[in-house]
Amino acid sequence: MRELAIIEAPSVLGLRPSGVQDLPAALFAAGLLDIPGAVRAGRVEPPAYDPKRDPDTGVLNSTGIAEYSFRLADAVGEALDSGRFPVVLGGDCSILLGNLLALKRRGRHGLLFLDGHTDFYQPEAEPMGEAASMDLALATGRGPRLLADLAGRGPLVRDEDVVVLGYRDAAESAQFGMQPLPPELYAMDLDGVRAVGAGTAARQAVERLASVPGGYWVHLDVDVLDDAVMPAVDYRQPGGLTWLELEDVLSTALADERAVGLDVTIFNPRLDPDGSIAAGLTECLRHGLSARADAG
Repeated sequence: MRELAIIEAPSVLGLRPSGVQDLPAALFAAGLLDIPGAVRAGRVEPPAYDPKRDPDTGVLNSTGIAEYSFRLADAVGEALDSGRFPVVLGGDCSILLGNLLALKRRGRHGLLFLDGHTDFYQPEAEPMGEAASMDLALATGRGPRLLADLAGRGPLVRDEDVVVLGYRDAAESAQFGMQPLPPELYAMDLDGVRAVGAGTAARQAVERLASVPGGYWVHLDVDVLDDAVMPAVDYRQPGGLTWLELEDVLSTALADERAVGLDVTIFNPRLDPDGSIAAGLTECLRHGLSARADAG
Protein backbone atom coordinates (compact mmCIF):
# COMPACT_ATOMS: atom_id res chain seq x y z
CA MET A 1 0.00 0.00 0.00
CA ARG A 2 1.37 3.39 -0.97
CA GLU A 3 1.51 5.84 1.95
CA LEU A 4 -0.65 8.94 1.85
CA ALA A 5 1.58 11.87 2.81
CA ILE A 6 -0.73 14.42 4.43
CA ILE A 7 0.79 17.90 4.05
CA GLU A 8 -0.76 20.92 5.76
CA ALA A 9 -0.79 24.04 3.61
CA PRO A 10 -2.93 26.52 5.61
CA SER A 11 -2.33 29.51 3.36
CA VAL A 12 -4.96 32.21 2.98
CA LEU A 13 -2.69 34.48 0.93
CA GLY A 14 -4.96 34.10 -2.09
CA LEU A 15 -8.12 34.85 -0.15
CA ARG A 16 -8.32 36.30 3.38
CA PRO A 17 -7.95 34.93 6.91
CA SER A 18 -11.61 33.95 7.15
CA GLY A 19 -11.12 30.48 8.58
CA VAL A 20 -10.03 28.24 5.70
CA GLN A 21 -6.62 28.09 7.38
CA ASP A 22 -8.27 25.79 9.94
CA LEU A 23 -9.16 23.16 7.33
CA PRO A 24 -6.34 20.71 8.23
CA ALA A 25 -7.10 20.74 11.96
CA ALA A 26 -10.82 20.21 11.32
CA LEU A 27 -10.25 17.20 9.06
CA PHE A 28 -7.75 15.71 11.49
CA ALA A 29 -10.32 16.08 14.27
CA ALA A 30 -12.87 14.34 12.03
CA GLY A 31 -10.59 11.33 11.58
CA LEU A 32 -8.76 11.89 8.29
CA LEU A 33 -5.58 10.39 9.72
CA ASP A 34 -7.44 7.16 10.43
CA ILE A 35 -7.51 6.38 6.71
CA PRO A 36 -5.21 3.37 6.12
CA GLY A 37 -1.75 4.49 5.02
CA ALA A 38 -2.24 8.15 6.01
CA VAL A 39 0.73 9.79 7.74
CA ARG A 40 1.41 13.42 8.61
CA ALA A 41 4.19 14.68 6.37
CA GLY A 42 4.69 18.24 7.58
CA ARG A 43 3.18 21.68 7.60
CA VAL A 44 4.21 24.61 5.40
CA GLU A 45 3.49 27.85 7.22
CA PRO A 46 2.62 30.86 5.05
CA PRO A 47 4.13 34.32 5.47
CA ALA A 48 2.10 37.07 7.09
CA TYR A 49 -1.03 38.16 5.26
CA ASP A 50 -0.98 41.64 3.70
CA PRO A 51 -4.45 43.10 3.02
CA LYS A 52 -3.10 45.67 0.56
CA ARG A 53 -3.41 44.85 -3.14
CA ASP A 54 -0.03 44.91 -4.88
CA PRO A 55 -0.04 47.84 -7.34
CA ASP A 56 2.32 46.14 -9.80
CA THR A 57 0.56 42.79 -10.16
CA GLY A 58 -2.96 43.71 -9.04
CA VAL A 59 -2.91 40.63 -6.82
CA LEU A 60 -3.07 40.37 -3.04
CA ASN A 61 0.11 38.91 -1.48
CA SER A 62 1.67 38.16 -4.86
CA THR A 63 5.22 38.03 -3.51
CA GLY A 64 4.12 35.95 -0.53
CA ILE A 65 2.28 33.50 -2.78
CA ALA A 66 5.32 33.06 -5.00
CA GLU A 67 7.59 32.46 -2.02
CA TYR A 68 5.09 30.07 -0.46
CA SER A 69 4.70 28.15 -3.72
CA PHE A 70 8.42 27.37 -3.78
CA ARG A 71 8.38 26.01 -0.22
CA LEU A 72 5.21 24.01 -0.75
CA ALA A 73 6.69 22.57 -3.95
CA ASP A 74 9.68 21.39 -1.95
CA ALA A 75 7.42 19.59 0.56
CA VAL A 76 5.28 18.00 -2.13
CA GLY A 77 8.38 17.03 -4.09
CA GLU A 78 9.84 15.29 -1.07
CA ALA A 79 6.69 13.18 -0.77
CA LEU A 80 6.74 12.33 -4.47
CA ASP A 81 10.42 11.40 -4.43
CA SER A 82 9.88 9.08 -1.47
CA GLY A 83 7.17 7.20 -3.37
CA ARG A 84 4.27 8.53 -1.32
CA PHE A 85 1.00 10.01 -2.56
CA PRO A 86 0.75 13.65 -1.41
CA VAL A 87 -2.56 14.88 -0.02
CA VAL A 88 -2.26 18.63 0.52
CA LEU A 89 -4.76 20.31 2.84
CA GLY A 90 -5.31 24.04 2.28
CA GLY A 91 -5.93 26.87 2.72
CA ASP A 92 -7.22 28.53 -0.35
CA CYS A 93 -6.90 27.58 -4.00
CA SER A 94 -3.64 29.46 -4.56
CA ILE A 95 -1.85 26.43 -3.05
CA LEU A 96 -2.43 24.77 -6.42
CA LEU A 97 0.59 26.67 -7.76
CA GLY A 98 3.01 25.06 -5.33
CA ASN A 99 1.61 21.59 -5.99
CA LEU A 100 1.93 21.99 -9.75
CA LEU A 101 5.39 23.53 -9.44
CA ALA A 102 6.52 20.35 -7.69
CA LEU A 103 5.26 18.37 -10.67
CA LYS A 104 6.67 20.73 -13.28
CA ARG A 105 10.11 20.23 -11.76
CA ARG A 106 9.66 16.54 -12.61
CA GLY A 107 8.21 16.74 -16.12
CA ARG A 108 4.86 17.15 -17.83
CA HIS A 109 1.70 16.44 -15.84
CA GLY A 110 -2.03 17.01 -16.16
CA LEU A 111 -4.66 18.50 -13.89
CA LEU A 112 -8.17 17.41 -12.98
CA PHE A 113 -9.80 20.58 -11.63
CA LEU A 114 -12.90 20.04 -9.49
CA ASP A 115 -14.34 23.41 -8.53
CA GLY A 116 -17.63 25.27 -8.43
CA HIS A 117 -15.76 28.16 -10.11
CA THR A 118 -13.41 28.16 -13.08
CA ASP A 119 -10.88 30.43 -11.31
CA PHE A 120 -9.73 31.93 -14.59
CA TYR A 121 -9.87 35.62 -13.69
CA GLN A 122 -7.27 38.11 -14.80
CA PRO A 123 -6.23 40.61 -12.07
CA GLU A 124 -8.08 43.56 -13.61
CA ALA A 125 -11.38 41.62 -13.54
CA GLU A 126 -11.06 40.12 -10.06
CA PRO A 127 -12.80 42.57 -7.70
CA MET A 128 -10.61 41.89 -4.65
CA GLY A 129 -7.37 40.84 -6.31
CA GLU A 130 -7.65 37.35 -4.81
CA ALA A 131 -5.40 34.75 -6.41
CA ALA A 132 -7.85 32.06 -5.27
CA SER A 133 -10.03 33.24 -8.17
CA MET A 134 -7.09 33.20 -10.61
CA ASP A 135 -5.28 29.95 -9.80
CA LEU A 136 -6.19 28.07 -12.97
CA ALA A 137 -5.30 31.07 -15.12
CA LEU A 138 -1.96 31.46 -13.33
CA ALA A 139 -1.21 27.74 -13.54
CA THR A 140 -1.71 27.84 -17.31
CA GLY A 141 0.64 30.81 -17.65
CA ARG A 142 -1.79 33.72 -17.70
CA GLY A 143 -1.32 36.70 -15.42
CA PRO A 144 1.57 38.59 -13.83
CA ARG A 145 4.89 36.91 -14.49
CA LEU A 146 5.74 36.69 -10.79
CA LEU A 147 3.00 34.05 -10.41
CA ALA A 148 2.39 32.83 -13.97
CA ASP A 149 6.05 32.02 -14.61
CA LEU A 150 7.33 30.70 -11.28
CA ALA A 151 11.09 30.14 -11.46
CA GLY A 152 10.84 30.51 -15.23
CA ARG A 153 8.85 27.27 -15.42
CA GLY A 154 5.47 28.66 -16.47
CA PRO A 155 3.03 27.56 -17.59
CA LEU A 156 2.92 24.89 -14.90
CA VAL A 157 0.37 22.91 -16.91
CA ARG A 158 -0.58 23.04 -20.58
CA ASP A 159 -4.12 23.99 -21.61
CA GLU A 160 -4.63 20.65 -23.34
CA ASP A 161 -3.56 18.81 -20.17
CA VAL A 162 -6.38 20.25 -18.03
CA VAL A 163 -9.90 18.94 -17.42
CA VAL A 164 -12.34 21.11 -15.44
CA LEU A 165 -15.43 19.43 -13.99
CA GLY A 166 -18.47 20.68 -12.12
CA TYR A 167 -18.26 24.47 -12.36
CA ARG A 168 -21.43 26.56 -12.25
CA ASP A 169 -20.25 30.18 -12.28
CA ALA A 170 -20.56 30.99 -15.99
CA ALA A 171 -23.07 33.81 -15.53
CA GLU A 172 -21.15 35.39 -12.66
CA SER A 173 -17.77 35.23 -14.41
CA ALA A 174 -19.26 36.77 -17.55
CA GLN A 175 -20.74 39.57 -15.47
CA PHE A 176 -17.33 40.44 -14.04
CA GLY A 177 -15.55 40.13 -17.39
CA MET A 178 -13.43 37.07 -16.68
CA GLN A 179 -11.27 36.06 -19.64
CA PRO A 180 -12.68 33.08 -21.57
CA LEU A 181 -11.40 29.56 -21.08
CA PRO A 182 -9.14 28.54 -23.98
CA PRO A 183 -10.61 26.05 -26.45
CA GLU A 184 -7.81 23.53 -25.83
CA LEU A 185 -8.79 23.25 -22.16
CA TYR A 186 -11.60 20.73 -21.67
CA ALA A 187 -14.36 22.01 -19.37
CA MET A 188 -17.63 20.32 -18.39
CA ASP A 189 -19.99 22.36 -16.25
CA LEU A 190 -22.37 20.98 -13.63
CA ASP A 191 -25.15 20.47 -16.16
CA GLY A 192 -22.76 18.55 -18.39
CA VAL A 193 -21.66 16.33 -15.53
CA ARG A 194 -25.29 15.64 -14.63
CA ALA A 195 -26.16 14.84 -18.25
CA VAL A 196 -23.71 11.91 -18.42
CA GLY A 197 -23.47 11.07 -14.73
CA ALA A 198 -20.66 11.88 -12.32
CA GLY A 199 -18.89 8.54 -12.68
CA THR A 200 -18.96 8.68 -16.47
CA ALA A 201 -17.74 12.29 -16.45
CA ALA A 202 -14.83 11.27 -14.24
CA ARG A 203 -13.96 8.32 -16.49
CA GLN A 204 -14.02 10.59 -19.52
CA ALA A 205 -11.75 13.03 -17.70
CA VAL A 206 -9.26 10.31 -16.82
CA GLU A 207 -9.30 9.09 -20.43
CA ARG A 208 -8.56 12.60 -21.70
CA LEU A 209 -5.63 12.86 -19.29
CA ALA A 210 -4.27 9.42 -20.20
CA SER A 211 -1.87 10.82 -22.79
CA VAL A 212 -0.11 13.16 -20.35
CA PRO A 213 3.26 11.48 -19.70
CA GLY A 214 3.62 12.09 -15.96
CA GLY A 215 0.07 11.47 -14.79
CA TYR A 216 -2.24 14.07 -13.26
CA TRP A 217 -2.92 16.03 -10.09
CA VAL A 218 -6.45 16.31 -8.64
CA HIS A 219 -7.51 19.71 -7.28
CA LEU A 220 -10.63 19.74 -5.10
CA ASP A 221 -12.26 22.99 -4.10
CA VAL A 222 -15.09 21.87 -1.84
CA ASP A 223 -17.43 24.50 -3.26
CA VAL A 224 -17.92 22.08 -6.16
CA LEU A 225 -20.38 20.48 -3.72
CA ASP A 226 -24.01 21.50 -3.47
CA ASP A 227 -24.51 24.50 -1.23
CA ALA A 228 -27.17 22.48 0.58
CA VAL A 229 -24.51 20.10 1.94
CA MET A 230 -21.43 22.38 1.82
CA PRO A 231 -22.42 25.87 3.00
CA ALA A 232 -19.10 26.22 4.86
CA VAL A 233 -17.37 28.16 2.08
CA ASP A 234 -16.74 31.88 1.67
CA TYR A 235 -18.27 32.32 -1.79
CA ARG A 236 -21.54 30.42 -1.86
CA GLN A 237 -23.64 29.73 -4.93
CA PRO A 238 -26.69 27.49 -5.41
CA GLY A 239 -26.42 23.97 -6.76
CA GLY A 240 -23.45 21.64 -6.98
CA LEU A 241 -22.55 17.98 -6.68
CA THR A 242 -24.00 15.70 -4.03
CA TRP A 243 -21.71 13.83 -1.65
CA LEU A 244 -22.29 10.62 -3.61
CA GLU A 245 -21.47 12.28 -6.91
CA LEU A 246 -18.22 13.66 -5.54
CA GLU A 247 -17.36 10.25 -4.08
CA ASP A 248 -17.88 8.75 -7.55
CA VAL A 249 -15.62 11.35 -9.15
CA LEU A 250 -12.86 11.03 -6.55
CA SER A 251 -12.98 7.24 -6.46
CA THR A 252 -12.71 7.06 -10.25
CA ALA A 253 -9.97 9.67 -10.50
CA LEU A 254 -7.85 8.43 -7.60
CA ALA A 255 -8.17 4.73 -8.40
CA ASP A 256 -6.22 5.29 -11.60
CA GLU A 257 -2.51 4.70 -11.10
CA ARG A 258 -1.76 7.86 -13.10
CA ALA A 259 -3.15 10.06 -10.30
CA VAL A 260 -0.12 11.51 -8.52
CA GLY A 261 -1.60 13.74 -5.80
CA LEU A 262 -4.62 15.55 -4.39
CA ASP A 263 -5.28 18.89 -2.75
CA VAL A 264 -8.35 19.97 -0.77
CA THR A 265 -9.19 23.64 -0.41
CA ILE A 266 -11.69 26.32 0.71
CA PHE A 267 -13.60 24.44 3.44
CA ASN A 268 -14.11 26.92 6.29
CA PRO A 269 -14.56 25.15 9.65
CA ARG A 270 -15.70 28.38 11.30
CA LEU A 271 -18.91 27.99 9.28
CA ASP A 272 -19.32 24.44 10.60
CA PRO A 273 -19.77 24.92 14.35
CA ASP A 274 -20.88 21.37 15.15
CA GLY A 275 -18.30 19.67 12.92
CA SER A 276 -20.91 17.76 10.93
CA ILE A 277 -19.74 19.11 7.55
CA ALA A 278 -16.12 18.26 8.35
CA ALA A 279 -17.28 14.73 9.17
CA GLY A 280 -19.09 14.46 5.84
CA LEU A 281 -16.10 15.78 3.91
CA THR A 282 -13.74 13.39 5.71
CA GLU A 283 -15.99 10.44 4.90
CA CYS A 284 -16.11 11.50 1.25
CA LEU A 285 -12.34 11.76 1.13
CA ARG A 286 -12.05 8.39 2.87
CA HIS A 287 -13.95 6.76 0.01
CA GLY A 288 -11.83 8.43 -2.65
CA LEU A 289 -8.51 7.80 -0.94
CA SER A 290 -9.44 4.19 -0.21
CA ALA A 291 -9.69 3.74 -3.97
CA ARG A 292 -6.21 5.22 -4.20
CA ALA A 293 -4.89 2.77 -1.60
CA ASP A 294 -6.49 -0.15 -3.46
CA ALA A 295 -4.77 1.05 -6.63
CA GLY A 296 -1.42 0.76 -4.87
